[in-house]
Amino acid sequence: MEKINLKKLATILSVLVAMIITFSFMAPTRITVKGSDTMVILSQKWAEVYMKQNPNTNIQVTGGGSGTGVSALINGSTDICNSSRKMSQSEINKLKERYNTLGVEIPCAKDGITIYASTSNKVSELTIKQLSLIFSGKIKNWIDVGGADAEIKLYGRENSSGTYVFFKEAVVKADYAPSCQTLPGTAAVVNAVKKDALGIGYGGAAYAAGIKIIKVKKDDKSTAYEATAETIKSGQYPITRYLYMYVRNRPTGEMKKFIDWTLSADGQKYVTEIGYFPVR
Repeated sequence: MEKINLKKLATILSVLVAMIITFSFMAPTRITVKGSDTMVILSQKWAEVYMKQNPNTNIQVTGGGSGTGVSALINGSTDICNSSRKMSQSEINKLKERYNTLGVEIPCAKDGITIYASTSNKVSELTIKQLSLIFSGKIKNWIDVGGADAEIKLYGRENSSGTYVFFKEAVVKADYAPSCQTLPGTAAVVNAVKKDALGIGYGGAAYAAGIKIIKVKKDDKSTAYEATAETIKSGQYPITRYLYMYVRNRPTGEMKKFIDWTLSADGQKYVTEIGYFPVR
């Protein structure tokens, strides 16, 4: 029987151990981010910049809506959920039931829900009450708010959208009009309004390009404002919200490093670059 060469065996084992250690250091850390379509362009920018600075980290960003992101967080198919609204109590309860955790809410940017209209529309400002009456279908003609004698065409988001939920709760405060066309993304809402002289829509400030922005005022006696860094910070713009990241547990390791970076001065400058507003 051939004798075992202990020295040779030890050499082989040491090489194998070295290879395992090297591989563990070389294997990229994968972070998945899913949810809010409002936040997709911001999250993709964050991921792109962070991965350049940290090539051993792979960050995958997908949209689908805030509700889709929350569901993915609950069923374990994403590490980070992007949401343009707060998680509901029923969603938190599901998270607790499955993971015995209430989750961690991380405000990461601010947004001013922007009202889009055609560039040919002569209406320049609306009150919160007028917006409520328009999107609930009680005001149906532009002439009732200072515009042309023509039917108002409504465009909005689908019900899985955090923007849909936030706008309904904060502004409409009723059911949306059945005539409101629901579209699968803010870019689609903007494109629809661009092509429709009688259209009006709503969505994130970062998407407001190539259309008319209607200023918003709290009531008849208030000043009308557009969403800007100054009006958001001062609280003057009346339809302001936070954008959130949600995780199941307090983040650690590379995920914590990534989230901390998004909240840093370096990460927050991309919030402004994309068209949203810094969280601090």
